[in-house]
Formats: sequence, structure tokens, C-alpha cells
Amino acid sequence: MAEGESAAHLPGARMEPQDELTKEGRLTLVLALATFIAAFGSSFQYGYNVAVINSPDELMKEFYNETYYDRTSDYLSDFSLTLLWAISVSMFPFGGLIGSLMVGVLVNKFGRKGTLLLNNIFSIVPAILMGYSKVARSFEMIILSRLLVGICAGLSSNVVPMYLGEMAPKNLRGALGVVPQLFITVGILVAQILGLQNILANKEGWPILLGVTGIPAGLQLLLLPFFPESPRYLLVQKKDEEAARKALRRLRGWEDVEAEMEEIRLENEAEKAAGFISVVKLFKMRSLRWQLISIIILMGGQQLSGVNAIYYYAGQIYRNAGVGASDVQYVTAGTGAVNMVITMLAVFVVELLGRRVLLLLGFSICCTSCCVLTTALALQDTVSWMPYLSIACVFAYVIGHALGPSPIPALLITEIFLQSSRSSAFMVGGSVHWLSNFTVGLLFPFIQKGLEAYSFIIFAAICLLTTIYVFLAVPETKAKTFMEINQIFAKMNKMSEVYPEKEELKELPPSTLEQ
Repeated sequence: MAEGESAAHLPGARMEPQDELTKEGRLTLVLALATFIAAFGSSFQYGYNVAVINSPDELMKEFYNETYYDRTSDYLSDFSLTLLWAISVSMFPFGGLIGSLMVGVLVNKFGRKGTLLLNNIFSIVPAILMGYSKVARSFEMIILSRLLVGICAGLSSNVVPMYLGEMAPKNLRGALGVVPQLFITVGILVAQILGLQNILANKEGWPILLGVTGIPAGLQLLLLPFFPESPRYLLVQKKDEEAARKALRRLRGWEDVEAEMEEIRLENEAEKAAGFISVVKLFKMRSLRWQLISIIILMGGQQLSGVNAIYYYAGQIYRNAGVGASDVQYVTAGTGAVNMVITMLAVFVVELLGRRVLLLLGFSICCTSCCVLTTALALQDTVSWMPYLSIACVFAYVIGHALGPSPIPALLITEIFLQSSRSSAFMVGGSVHWLSNFTVGLLFPFIQKGLEAYSFIIFAAICLLTTIYVFLAVPETKAKTFMEINQIFAKMNKMSEVYPEKEELKELPPSTLEQ
């Protein structure tokens, strides 16, 4: 078909609904499968590796000790064993930070799909290393592998939302943007189920449990090459109009994609003055000030709100409520199931209620849960039913976090930044995410020891402050184009344009400005 030819001239083309369909995209088979493969092959692994190390922790510490004894005829001291285990756990968020810092370079050089394919190296290699660590009698292989799967998670947690957000039509962008978080929760739940003592959390099975993470990576490596690259990346950064048009046709399921091509071109024209916006430039630009502040607060609030601390403390809460030591693992898996179900609900309601409402509702529930949990923990030795209220607070917190704070911030990064600044914005957001994650994991045991029952007041305060910020400064982005969203922020930044002349166009030669 010629470049300007209308789809109406094609045999069997439907004329009337075409314009309407262009405005309201549908979930085609290609788009659905691309979403599934990207999220299962990448986001699933993030969730799986967050949770997989919790169940076999005592078995792995025993392996560390035995391995050290085989080498030195002496056992590790309690301090040395605790330090080795802390390093093993903390290598994951440290790797996540490294992965986040790699995002900008990789997505601009290899594309969104290309980066996801390359990222599988950071999953398949450590899966093999962890699977053979017991045979090789090497805990160093586990520590290195945790760093590598952390890099994988750092990349996937940023690239998958970017890839799906750029492929989705605007009316499905919210729903598809929540899918990565859904698969993170699926990964957590699968790790909790496989990590039951009668399945793989035993002496023979724990290396297999750790190595399972390579299976989704292998499937993605085989299947993702058959699906399109991000049309926005192809048109804006690769300057390949025909490839972008072909990708859009496959994703939308119809031939006439010129309206959407024009929308991408307009975005491109608005950004030509800016060129590629590096992280340093991002912090200097007044026209992106509120966007940057918003992602820093939302990504920081997401992790500093105490979600990892809740999971860390949950086992003790369940035991205090009378749950048997052998049954805690099943209640924990139940918490993971609730997390997954509520995130699945968020996929369906995000386009109905909007991003802003889910953030406000989610952070408010988390704040309330932390306050009530503090009271319940303080009174659990004096009031008989308080331990059960503690369990209810844990489940309420998980529900609140799964509704908004977990899935929405990464989606918003895709929506509130245009193509030239999006990769750098994900680097900033990802770095804040993983630094906050690492900080909570490192400091919470000390906070909990010092403040005991009152440690959750800190998280309640952070949830409250984040809720206030969202109410005052985060606009609704539902069903808006990237350009419409950025025009909203242009007003917030007191700019007449997305990229005002005094800030960006001054860098262009006069001849370019006159055209």
C-alpha cells in the first residue's frame, strides 16, 4: 500500500468504524501476547527473586556454614554468618540500582524490546550459577547471582512499563501499565508456593528453587523477537517511519494508523528543540520540574511507605496471633495471593477510576493500617484480640499498596514524560526506587529494635505526606495523550509550551528557528 493510501481503499476494509477505532484502541492478540511475554519474562522474575530467598534462608545459612567448614575446618561465627547473609540479601537491591542506572543507555541504543532481550543474560546466567552452587560448594556463586538478578530486576522494572506504555493505545495505557506490577505479584506468589517446605524449600530442592528464575527468561528470549518494537522508539529515535507504521498496524489490528502516526510526529516536533535529555539536563529544566519532583516523591513514597517492612514483620505478627510455626508459610502465601488479586483488580479499575484516585485511596489505606497496626502491636500483650487485629492490618495494608502505590508510579513515569526525557526519567525513578528499597531493608531491623511497636508510625507519616502531595500536585492522566498530559504540566511549571523557546530553542541555529 502506498504511504498516503487510505485503508478505505483496501478490499474488505470497514469505513465507518475506522476513525472511532483509531481513537479508541482495542486489545488485539498481538498486543496482548506482547504484554504477556514482556511481563512474564521480566516482571515475573523481579517478584520471584524478591521472595524466593525468604523460605530457604535457614537451609542456605546452613550451606554457607558447611561450605566454610569444608574449606577451613572451622565454622563461621554468628557475626560472619549474619554478615554473609545480609550481603546475599542486599546484593539484590544493589544490583537493582545498577540496572536502573543502565536503563537510559541501553533503551536508546538497543530499543525497548532489544533491552529486554539483552536483559535475559542477567537472569539465565545467575539461574545456572544458583542451580549449581550447592554442587560447586560455593556460596560466592549465590552472592554474585543475587547481584546479577538484581541488575535484571532493575532493568525490567523500568523497561517493561516503558515498552508497554509506548505500545498501548491511550485508552488502554493504564491497564497495560499495571500489568508489570501484576506479574511482580504473581512472581512473589509463585516463589511463596514453590518455597513451601514440602515442595522445594528443603535440603535437596532449594538450589532448584533459586534456579527457576531462568525459565521465564528462556521463554522470553525465544518468543519476544516475533513481536514489534515500540512504534514511538522506531519513529522518534530510529527515524524509521515505515517500521513504526508496520509495528502500529500489527499492534492495532487495522491498516489506517496515520492518525496515531501524526500524534507521534507532533510529539516528536515538540521535542526536536530539546534533543535527548540526559539526567543532568533533566534536573536543570524548569519545564520538567514538577514531573521530576512527582516521580521522586512517588517512587520514594512507594518504598519508604513500609511495604518491605510489613512483609519482614508479618511472620512475627502471625506467630503472635497464635499461628503455628509450620503454618506461617501458608498464611504468608495467602498474603501473596491477596496482593495478586487486588493488583489484578487494579488492572481493570485504573481506566475507570483513574491513577490519582487509586494513589490517594492506596496511600490512605496504608497510612490508616500503619496507625492501627501500631496500636494493635502496643496492646497485643494486654488485649486478647489485638493480635488478630494486627493480622487484619497486614492484609489491609497489602490491599492498599496493591491498589495504587505499587502499580501506579511506574505507569506515571511513562505518561508524564515525553520520548526525549522518558529514559532519563526512568533512570531517576528507578534509582530512587532501589535506593529506598535498600535503605528500608538495611535500617528497618534497627528501627524495629529501637522503636519496637512504634516503628510503623514512621511509615504512617510517609504515607500521609505522600497522600497530601498527590492530592495537591498530581493531575489525572487517564485517557489523555502524552502531549495533553505534558501541556497540563507546562501550566504547572508556568511555561507556555512543553519545551519553551527560552529554555531549549536558544541552542538551535537561527536558520532552524525560521523554518
